[in-house]
Amino acid sequence: MKEKKIGKVIHYFSKIKVAVIEISVPVSVGDSIRIEGGENTNLKMKISSMEVDGEKIKKAKKNQKVGVKVNSKVRAGYKVFNNNK
Repeated sequence: MKEKKIGKVIHYFSKIKVAVIEISVPVSVGDSIRIEGGENTNLKMKISSMEVDGEKIKKAKKNQKVGVKVNSKVRAGYKVFNNNK
């Protein structure tokens, strides 16, 4: 299955390691994603939790801005792809 771009990082909170992602297609907790950008960033991970305005959600809708806990530093402008095989 070919990867599909599902959004982009618009902000990163370094102290709590949370990326704010603007979603362009619906995604759910448990989905595998890949964040790509910069020279060396190619982060593969499963979405363990998502939040909107401090409220936990299970599914993000198109055009929603969601907070996702990430394992390493990302930057605004990085692309987010679905990585479900």
